[in-house]
Amino acid sequence: MKIGFIDYYLDEWHADNYPQMLEKESGGEIVVSYAYGRIKSPLTGKTSAQWCQEHGISHCETIEEVIEKSDALIVLSPDNCEMHEELSRLPLGSGKKTYIDKTFAPDKKTAQAIFALGEEQGTLCYSTSALRFATEYEALRGKAVKAMSTWGPNGLETYGIHQLEPVMMLMQGKVKRVMALAQGNWTNLLMEWEDGRSASMVCTGGASPFAANVCLEDGCQFLQVESDYFGGFIKNLAAFFQTGKIPVSHQETIAIMAVREAALKAVENLGIWILVE
Repeated sequence: MKIGFIDYYLDEWHADNYPQMLEKESGGEIVVSYAYGRIKSPLTGKTSAQWCQEHGISHCETIEEVIEKSDALIVLSPDNCEMHEELSRLPLGSGKKTYIDKTFAPDKKTAQAIFALGEEQGTLCYSTSALRFATEYEALRGKAVKAMSTWGPNGLETYGIHQLEPVMMLMQGKVKRVMALAQGNWTNLLMEWEDGRSASMVCTGGASPFAANVCLEDGCQFLQVESDYFGGFIKNLAAFFQTGKIPVSHQETIAIMAVREAALKAVENLGIWILVE
């Protein structure tokens, strides 16, 4: 199976590492063969053609060319989710299985619009944070979570998804409102559910392990993510391309993007409850 990359710029960690991970996981059945980048890297100045030559992947001049030559597609742009709607438009109209990298969308409205296009054209697609597949979190699936607190590295805007997605996966239900306190890149986020439960997140703005304290019916449980969560993600991604089974529902991803949208508004309005639309 030949996979095509569609990216904002290709010289980034996900593009660099997905090819060998997918090929290894699939036993050589899934190979990243084609790639397109909209711009040269703003970080290194490397062009898409240069990146492709270095990685032994065929460079395509247009998104249409990637779609035509590929069996399935990955829309990357992991650090520029505002580009996902534009970069996904043609892939989601192609009918070819498409994975759209984290963070899926900048807001709920855009998330709904992206999925609507795929659904109209019958294109199987999904998006997820790799942390969803940490075995420490997966061991808690299906248990009644009364409350939880998490913390992790870097800032809310880009890396917050890696805490928010496991929280919402385990807590289930609908988040009613969020509040933030922040200093520089350090953010404390409080979330209140419609049923009165609550959770909190700390984005440290710098180095930190992913960790959590989860309140269950029989008491609190501390965990630190030490498993190969990225390996778990790649395993699920390969299975999606092979079987077409979507591991994360569109409705759940939209709900996560709605909370993220409210969280970013909360950072602009510190100490004030922001309703989740």
